[in-house]
Amino acid sequence: MLQSEAVDDCKSACSPEVERLHLQSWGHFKDSGDSRHMWQCIQAITNYKTTSPAYDSHASLPDALNDFYAWFEAQNSVAARKTIRPLNDQVLCFSTAEVKRTLCRVNPCKSAGPDNIPGRVLRECAEQLADVFTDIFNISLSSTIIPTCLTTTIVPMPKTSTVLCLNDYCPFVYRPNHSTSDAITIALHLALTHMDNKDSYIRMLFTDFSSTFNTIIPQHLIEKLSLNISLCNWILDFLTGRPQSVQIGNSISSTTTLSTGAPQGCVLSSMLFTLLTHDCAAMHSSNHIVKFVNDTTVVGLISKNYESAYREEVRRLTAWCKANNLSLNVDKTKEMVVDFRRAQSGHSPLFINGTSVEIAKSTKFLGVHLAENLTWSLNTSSISKKAHQCLYFLRRLRKAHLSPLILTMFYSGTIESIQSSCITAWFGSCTISDRKTLQQIVRTAEKIIGVSLPSITDMYITRCFRCSNFTSHSFFPQAIRLLNTQN
Repeated sequence: MLQSEAVDDCKSACSPEVERLHLQSWGHFKDSGDSRHMWQCIQAITNYKTTSPAYDSHASLPDALNDFYAWFEAQNSVAARKTIRPLNDQVLCFSTAEVKRTLCRVNPCKSAGPDNIPGRVLRECAEQLADVFTDIFNISLSSTIIPTCLTTTIVPMPKTSTVLCLNDYCPFVYRPNHSTSDAITIALHLALTHMDNKDSYIRMLFTDFSSTFNTIIPQHLIEKLSLNISLCNWILDFLTGRPQSVQIGNSISSTTTLSTGAPQGCVLSSMLFTLLTHDCAAMHSSNHIVKFVNDTTVVGLISKNYESAYREEVRRLTAWCKANNLSLNVDKTKEMVVDFRRAQSGHSPLFINGTSVEIAKSTKFLGVHLAENLTWSLNTSSISKKAHQCLYFLRRLRKAHLSPLILTMFYSGTIESIQSSCITAWFGSCTISDRKTLQQIVRTAEKIIGVSLPSITDMYITRCFRCSNFTSHSFFPQAIRLLNTQN
């Protein structure tokens, strides 16, 4: 009923263009479930996150970025060598049932990838596609060859709103079923546990690497893997002799053939980088290295001002980076000291490659603002600012007389997503004032949409249960307590 009323109101009150976009977005989504097309119409109505003219105006930018991503190629003097496969070598093989199960798990609500094949097609046609995909996968694994047509074009995204250099563009990579909140929680758990000891404090080094995935030397990676020869040869073929291009808007760069690094934006690349860095581990028991894909944090648990082990750990990390062709960007590397002792002495800075590392009072760690006093007011302020900006677009959609259903979807995809980012790591320690600030945003959205929405506390509890389901033996105490009360 609400949907039909919204359409009628739209016909009489909205401009012809808004009316067309409204009917097009809701009608197309209702018929096909194409959320991507619906979001494109919403963006056209609100101008939400539209690409700035400066982003598309430089026709030479794709070629410049492609050369930037490929500049480690000239430094690689180690040739990749495939090993002759012995007769008793077992080749990895997939069954049709395994491929079908994977296709059936595809989320139809996610946007299509670079191939523009909707997830709904892969899921609904799993029965028909399973045999074809199984043959393609098994032939590729047995021949240890990956067709070059499967190479993904890089679509870089700006790291910041203001782009100053080529390094400010970042391809998107992720790890499925893993969250940045896991890494944040581990680091905080180590710090808070150690702070219970007398005469103790924490030093945390947040490293920054330059073009991490572009520095992988395939032969060095293969030497670290304990896999059968056929699979190692398949990985070598995946990493070497691969064409690469960069696309920004409608502009596409020329193609460059690379044998260094890993394809940007590919899920397998993050996995291979994790395998490459698995031997980067802390030597001293008082130190811990927290890794999440290409973000590496050294947590030094200092007692009685004894920092020798921590500083030695940093020197070992620097040497390891050099041996593994990783370029450590000292200018963007930050250190934070957490010290609650009454009698504090001055903390001497670290030096990496002769350059002093900045000691910051706060820093952004995996999307969350950490402060040296371990409070969350700065993080709450940042979240509140972003959410209030999205409330403006929500009001514009309301003025366009869109239905509450579409308004709620926009709220869930923007405001709720912003507020719940890594919420399991920080909300439990928020002050009452911070919680009221976040809840006020939810109440404002409820008034705009006209429906009841989950409170900020409900978001936190829901995600705690979700985290506890990922790992049955989770160390996360809030999730465990909530799971026990549920049972």
